[in-house]
Amino acid sequence: MLNKLSSSALNLMNSAQYKVADAPQTIASLPVTESKPGSNNFASNNIIKPVLSLKEAEIETSAAVKILKTEDKMLGSLFDVTA
Repeated sequence: MLNKLSSSALNLMNSAQYKVADAPQTIASLPVTESKPGSNNFASNNIIKPVLSLKEAEIETSAAVKILKTEDKMLGSLFDVTA
């Protein structure tokens, strides 16, 4: 059971790491329109998906840390019972 928790946490971390590596590259490659300062000639729908991907990565990383903390507590309890 504890091995499954570690695997789940590792999978979440890997997923988050991929999203964090991919999103900035996507944002940087978005086309820049030439406009006057202050104009709202910007296609915001292109940037929403990568920004949400970064937020998902943050949540996934947080969940992975909570899984690892839970596993640590379970191991500590297991050692207390066997001691």
